Amino acid sequence: MIKKILLSLLFLIGINAFAQGPDFKTPDYKAIEKEIKDKNSSYYYPKLMERLVKNDTLLTNEEYQHLYLGYVFQPKYNAFWRSPDEKKLREFYGKEQLGSTDYDEIIKLANHSLSDFPFDLKQLNFLSYIYHLKGDEEAAKMASLKFHSILNAILSTGDGKVCETGFHVILVEHEYLMLNVFEIESKSQALVGNCDYLSFEKGKYKVDGIYFNIEKMLENESKALK
Repeated sequence: MIKKILLSLLFLIGINAFAQGPDFKTPDYKAIEKEIKDKNSSYYYPKLMERLVKNDTLLTNEEYQHLYLGYVFQPKYNAFWRSPDEKKLREFYGKEQLGSTDYDEIIKLANHSLSDFPFDLKQLNFLSYIYHLKGDEEAAKMASLKFHSILNAILSTGDGKVCETGFHVILVEHEYLMLNVFEIESKSQALVGNCDYLSFEKGKYKVDGIYFNIEKMLENESKALK
């Protein structure tokens, strides 16, 4: 039940984000890496991350894009990342109904997950819902803003129609979360060049599939295997 509610929330958020999302531009990773390492740049990564952690509402789409895509150049980046609290959080996702006594524990676990990986979209969505249930609308709006902003940063990297304009993601989970956002079910997955291609049932949607660029994930995987 909780999972269904969260997917519905994702769908409503996603339609809004997609409708208002910026035009896409293929990321220039060399330029991004140079800017986030330049202490004199407004995109200097430690400063951007500090603003994100402090819930700065003035971060622009370009700054969110540098945060999201620039994370692949950080020592902590792991293309295989999983939440350290995944098992405990899954128990709450599986509940038919949450009680008020669950709220604080979920908030603690979700925030712990986000402290380990600031782009855990699943937990940002969950947090927004739980804060709303708890009556903390300010915190709910902040979690929702971060979710929207990261999603828009991804949407601004491509259109998903071909591999060359695939959406750039840094975690496989983000591919499936985006499908959930737009209430789309995938039929199969295939690696096409530097892209994951998720195909759909023929004729069910306006497109037969979506491409996600995973070049930085593949590079990270290659390094991990050496």
